[in-house]
Amino acid sequence: MTIDVYGIPNCDTVKKARVWLDANGIDYTFHDYKKVGADADKVAAWIADKGVDVVLNKRGTTFRKLTDAEKADAADPQKAAALLVQHPSMIKRPVAVHASGILVGFKEDEWSATLS
Repeated sequence: MTIDVYGIPNCDTVKKARVWLDANGIDYTFHDYKKVGADADKVAAWIADKGVDVVLNKRGTTFRKLTDAEKADAADPQKAAALLVQHPSMIKRPVAVHASGILVGFKEDEWSATLS
């Protein structure tokens, strides 16, 4: 099974996920938001599948620095997708796209049940 993993390489959670994937012999392609940005169609699809509250990281400094109007826009799926493309650091990390769906964030038990 090959999966696509999206994130930022220096993120601790992304590092844990990548170590887990390597340890479990799961092939993956890593997409670095800092180098290639976030694809608008993919972000919109993730939000459609999982919801804004799952995909949007409201705990990070990037979100906290937004204006009140931008924070309000983040509740709307279409506006949130545009905001996440503009600020990919606000996408909860990592996002793993695999044959049967999407995983957002790294929870070892969830990844193990889904990918092993």
